[in-house]
Amino acid sequence: MRKLILASAVLAAATATPVLAQTTTGTVTIDGSVAPRCLFTTSNAVINAGELALSGTGASAGKLDASKLDGQSRTLVGWCNGTASSMSVEALPVVNTTVTSAPPAGFDRVVNYTATATANSVNAADSSIVAGAGSPSTVGLFTGNVTVTLSGSSTPGAGLLIAGAYQGETRVTLAAAN
Repeated sequence: MRKLILASAVLAAATATPVLAQTTTGTVTIDGSVAPRCLFTTSNAVINAGELALSGTGASAGKLDASKLDGQSRTLVGWCNGTASSMSVEALPVVNTTVTSAPPAGFDRVVNYTATATANSVNAADSSIVAGAGSPSTVGLFTGNVTVTLSGSSTPGAGLLIAGAYQGETRVTLAAAN
């Protein structure tokens, strides 16, 4: 009888205790990266200044009408995704493309100016008097307008402007960096 009781107890213990399943977890790691970039989505605009010389018959007639350039602004649109991204400006003079020789005394064929670009509440500027771009300014992460405004226009000799077509350019450079 003792064997029967012992066998019954073993059988009861075996059916009363559930078998525990073993659990384990595996992991899939996802790695990726985003390179620092800047991009202009609207990369050009035009300022059509029209007649650059003052009209009339007074002493200033035929000389630069600074109001044709000063205060003019245009908007480019861009973005940078790097926290240390920068912006620089290079103002190239407005030059007579019809007459390329040196002007005689009392005449000018070049109009200089300062260009200031504003993005992300940060300004970068350059004067066309000095060749090359101005110092870069850190704009960091931004997306939106880059407003370019002209100011301080003048001619080298305050002379009469030589007739012809004039053209200049302002270059804004966005440089990506983390």
